[in-house]
Amino acid sequence: MNYQTPRGTYDILPEEIAAWHDAEEKIRRITELYRYREIRTPYFEDTKVFKRENDSSDMVNKEMYTFAMGQESYTLRPEGTAGVIRAFDQHKLYGAMELPARFWYLGAMFRHERPQKGRQRQFTQFGIENIGAKSPELDAETIALGYDIVKAMDISSVKVLINTLGDDESRAAYREALKQHFAPYLSELCGDCQRRYEQNPLRILDCKVDHDKDCMKTAPKLSEYLNEESRAYFDQVLRCLDELGIPYEIDERLVRGLDYYTHTVFEVVSTRPDSGAQATVFAGGRYDHFVSYYGGPDLSGIGFAIGMERLIALAKEEGHAFKEEPACAAYVIGLGQVGSTVLKTVQDLRRAGIVAEGNMVPRSLKAQFKSADRSGAKFTVIIGEDEVRNGTCNVKLPDRSQVSVSLRELPAYIKEQGGNNE
Repeated sequence: MNYQTPRGTYDILPEEIAAWHDAEEKIRRITELYRYREIRTPYFEDTKVFKRENDSSDMVNKEMYTFAMGQESYTLRPEGTAGVIRAFDQHKLYGAMELPARFWYLGAMFRHERPQKGRQRQFTQFGIENIGAKSPELDAETIALGYDIVKAMDISSVKVLINTLGDDESRAAYREALKQHFAPYLSELCGDCQRRYEQNPLRILDCKVDHDKDCMKTAPKLSEYLNEESRAYFDQVLRCLDELGIPYEIDERLVRGLDYYTHTVFEVVSTRPDSGAQATVFAGGRYDHFVSYYGGPDLSGIGFAIGMERLIALAKEEGHAFKEEPACAAYVIGLGQVGSTVLKTVQDLRRAGIVAEGNMVPRSLKAQFKSADRSGAKFTVIIGEDEVRNGTCNVKLPDRSQVSVSLRELPAYIKEQGGNNE
């Protein structure tokens, strides 16, 4: 049978993995600079961790992979924030860590949606969560972290879209205004928007089906319903971004796809003409009541997530020079019954920090030299039965010349000749 990857999944092959390692290395370096610490949560959780009361998001209502085991219901994680907050509450990290607690995560997420360019059913997501404090400065710093990652990948064709959803009072007033506005048009809206009308009318503004209808264009703006506190908070976020030199555009229709956001929401999108519908590079926002939902104290938080597939694809399109995997420095060839000596020599090189390969199966000398060439090794080490007796080897140098070297001194010699991979 010709087995294939399931629809919406893919293999990352060895020749592609260097780009992933490069991106992950840059992410780790930048998160260290910002003093974020890694957290790893399970790939599946109790379904109630994700399926919260009256949630209007498409992710919860249409895209989750949920399965039953006996009387229990579990769901493959569709996003990272909920699991991090659950862990933060379960382990009472709010009492064990200095607040705000700063976390980052990287791993597979799962959503049952139509696969297309830049969107898969299993995808890899990097994200951060800053939990336990609330200030415009933290909001701006969070955006700056993501922006630094994008710039480290040499991605310049992006812009920051930002909006505010205001506090509870502002959103309540705006929800009521939206319900009054859309009530006469409800029968004209898609089924999802009719559901959102009752659950969270703000999400109607995020609809991809009805976005061109006149009732969308004439909908009231949230800025008209912000109280003074919410307006002052957002103004300070913008001043901080100005101070950091991060350009942005205010997008009043930006509400984000998850229901738990409050105050600042943002998306960083590609401005490349070929980005299409999958233009978002990273996105996130502030949440005020998420921690208490899982049984913790009433703490605010902010975070964002980056789809690694989109980040890497966009970096390639922008011409980022990805760091390559370490090349083979030395290939060890054996002549005669010297297999164990070849093995030990290769291991000695590796333990000295030198990337090395060696012939471990019975093959002709010609075949071994072909393997050495294909490996790209800078040095070819040749060991015969006479060399074993003498404790030496012959090293073929990049200029095609050959020298005899003591096996004991071989690692040091390779390093001196520029074969050190450390």
